[in-house]
Amino acid sequence: MSDPSVSVPDPPVTSSAPGPAPRVLAIANQKGGVGKTTTAINLGTALAAVGERVLIIDLDPQGNASTGLGIDRASRRFSTYDVLVGETRLRAAVLATAVPRLYIASSTIDLSGFELEVGQERDRAFRLRNALAPLRTPAPDEIAFSYVLVDCPPSLNLLTVNAMAAANAILVPLQCEFFALEGLSQLLKTVEQVRETLNPTLTIHGIVLTMFDARNNLSGQVVADVREFMGSKVYDTVIPRNVRVSEAPSYGKPVLVYDLKCVGSEAYLKLATEVIQRERELMGHPAS
Repeated sequence: MSDPSVSVPDPPVTSSAPGPAPRVLAIANQKGGVGKTTTAINLGTALAAVGERVLIIDLDPQGNASTGLGIDRASRRFSTYDVLVGETRLRAAVLATAVPRLYIASSTIDLSGFELEVGQERDRAFRLRNALAPLRTPAPDEIAFSYVLVDCPPSLNLLTVNAMAAANAILVPLQCEFFALEGLSQLLKTVEQVRETLNPTLTIHGIVLTMFDARNNLSGQVVADVREFMGSKVYDTVIPRNVRVSEAPSYGKPVLVYDLKCVGSEAYLKLATEVIQRERELMGHPAS
């Protein structure tokens, strides 16, 4: 990748002094249609359901995460575009959703011009990291988030680079299809570039296999191949292809709200449990 934001890094503007920061997970894959937004919405909902305070950052100009959580366009007074270009603070763009403890910073189509506007700025790759910094020390009247999930666009552009530069770890949705491993290899190379130049502590949190169809022999082969290639980095939970998961966004609801008892909802609740367990292990607090 020849993006200058990766190859020629500049130091972040804000201090990286440690604090009670939320864990930032970027949900990324340069391929479209693999379940990034669906995973952001439903993992966020599942984490909120077990008591976490979750902020979803919609970093895709299409704004599907915002729409899928029932945030209409008229409500998006401030967007992640306004935050990244420095016109407003992140908290001013945060909206409550219908799900208790789940919040979102919505996006608009304006975000598609972000790279053209700031591509020559010294801090271009650190705009999101700088915007997230104040979340470490919330005021008494501000929400203290425990997780920030960044829904990335389906490309390895400056928006995705910003997400990776700001994240503690990457969560990779991977569709159970023929070219899955090919796309994964490209993403892993980008993660390594970002680690070397922008964010040395960045890790792969895990790979979640999505759209699994038990009736399709290819799906089973993809699962086996990815587990052989990536080992323990692959979550045990596999997200099945499920019509209720596909229907839910058209009602502006996560599938856990739309149909709690469907297999898709059950899978995302299991994934949330796995994410929390990995977090405990990563932070040196294994579950008892």
